[in-house]
Amino acid sequence: MSMRVVIVGGVAAGPKAACRIKRLMPEAKVTMVDRDSLISYGGCGIPYYVGGDVADLEGLLSTSFHMVRDANFFTKVKGLEVLTRTEVTRVDPQAKEVWACNLDTGEEMSLPYDKLVLATGSIPFIPPVPGKDLNNVVPVANLHHAKTIKEMVSQGQVGTAVIVGAGATGLEMAEAMADLWGIEVHIVEAAPQFLPGLADPQMARMLEIRMAEQEDIHLHLGASLEEVLDDGQGNACGVIAGGEKIESDVVIMGCGVRPNTSLAAEASLDLNQRGAILVDDHMCTSDPDIYAGGDCVSIKSMITGEGIFMPAGSLANREGRVIGTNIAGGDARFPGASGSFCIKLFGLSLARTGLNELQAKEAGFAARAVIVAQADRAHFHPDQKMMFLKLVVNETDRRILGLTAVGENGDAVVGRVNAVAGLLAAKATLEDLSNLELAYSPPLGAAVDVLNSAANAAENLLEGRLEPLAPEEFIKRLRDPQGSNTVFIDTRAFANAEPFLEAFGDDWVNIPQETLRERWQEVPKDKNVVLVCNSGVRSYESQLILKAKGYTNTVNLGGGMATMNRWAGSVLPSGDKE
Repeated sequence: MSMRVVIVGGVAAGPKAACRIKRLMPEAKVTMVDRDSLISYGGCGIPYYVGGDVADLEGLLSTSFHMVRDANFFTKVKGLEVLTRTEVTRVDPQAKEVWACNLDTGEEMSLPYDKLVLATGSIPFIPPVPGKDLNNVVPVANLHHAKTIKEMVSQGQVGTAVIVGAGATGLEMAEAMADLWGIEVHIVEAAPQFLPGLADPQMARMLEIRMAEQEDIHLHLGASLEEVLDDGQGNACGVIAGGEKIESDVVIMGCGVRPNTSLAAEASLDLNQRGAILVDDHMCTSDPDIYAGGDCVSIKSMITGEGIFMPAGSLANREGRVIGTNIAGGDARFPGASGSFCIKLFGLSLARTGLNELQAKEAGFAARAVIVAQADRAHFHPDQKMMFLKLVVNETDRRILGLTAVGENGDAVVGRVNAVAGLLAAKATLEDLSNLELAYSPPLGAAVDVLNSAANAAENLLEGRLEPLAPEEFIKRLRDPQGSNTVFIDTRAFANAEPFLEAFGDDWVNIPQETLRERWQEVPKDKNVVLVCNSGVRSYESQLILKAKGYTNTVNLGGGMATMNRWAGSVLPSGDKE
């Protein structure tokens, strides 16, 4: 008798596992069940469908050769039995049986299995506030939600929108609605930053500044949703958030997701504290005949070794392949994830991998971090753009713990982060990154790549040569130089320093780095000295010169004024940027 495999869930991990099994075991009977009518779609593309980059829903449902991945496709092309609009109501591990109900006919059915795959994905988190069930309150969890939102905006029903949540989906939806449709968008986020839990707060602020510069975008950070307002006819007409009333025609819930694991819990499978299914590196659950993958599982962090919940289509597909191989008798393993992520908003890209500085400290590492700013290509090439990196390392063993990158050239940003993601899995050290070989050509990279430079800066930090100053502290001292007993030494040419000399008077002094060996005595020893340049390189060299002269009162602005202009918009009272 051929093996019977039942797969619950038909979006990412489920279809991948199903097709892998049929390739390796053509004789197996594989049944894939999903409660939706639409399966195997690119959910991460929803904001781009709403924003018009993807013309129609078929684009999110199609293969690279333009075949729609519907039930008929999987049956005829892949040899699967597919039951859509069919909800699994119970799993009986003792009888090795799945019970399901056809949502259109009410017909109940029993599906016996030899191996079962749970790819039940995640469910959107809806804050438990009054009015959450009103009309025009829409999550962003599937293509039906996407179609609803697109129809509302394309038919001119939305002039103002509230998006609850500044995670990836919420921010991408904000860009889609403001950029294409000219809708006034209010982003409401309980945390004090963009991308909470996903991005380093200092680096996320660069995205916040870019979004705040957009005419139709309004930010409400640190504002918890308290209520969705009723227009008296059962429709949402706004929200109360952070004590403020915000009127809107639609409220989009982008508050993140939770693992959809009710079936697993009822089947007594082991779950973690967040309710995600625990699996081993074969993607097998606590029941040896039940596998699980995708947004419903907990996977291992390659940095800490602890379990993490990281919903992502890329991971789900890799996990699905491992499941399929193992069900077919193989020995594939899923080692875990470094935690890589990327996003692009209004032309500015952010990517990260591993732990940010706060996460690393909370995990017990002796974490130190540096911020560097450097061109992503040869500095003389016309296509070069400034890239900003924050590298996190462990002081005791010099192990790399994480990287966040921000820049205009998104391919360059993601390329650097992807390179480090591979190093994290190998527990690479600063020396590995400092000597990392990267292909070089002026239109594509620099002779000394920004990654090598970040590693070198971190090495200088750990060995006591570099004393950095964080952006927040720089702004604090700049606003009150007398109270902080601070003087700012600008090591750039006079033309760069002139606007700051005019703005900050005696608190800002221009000593170009090339003249410091002759003028070092002009630097006071009885004040806190902040050394400044465009990128942090000349000011670092100035710090070394002063250290050699016996100065112990200097700090170097990490990433220089280029970083501050990206982080703060501008530090000049006039609001001008250099």
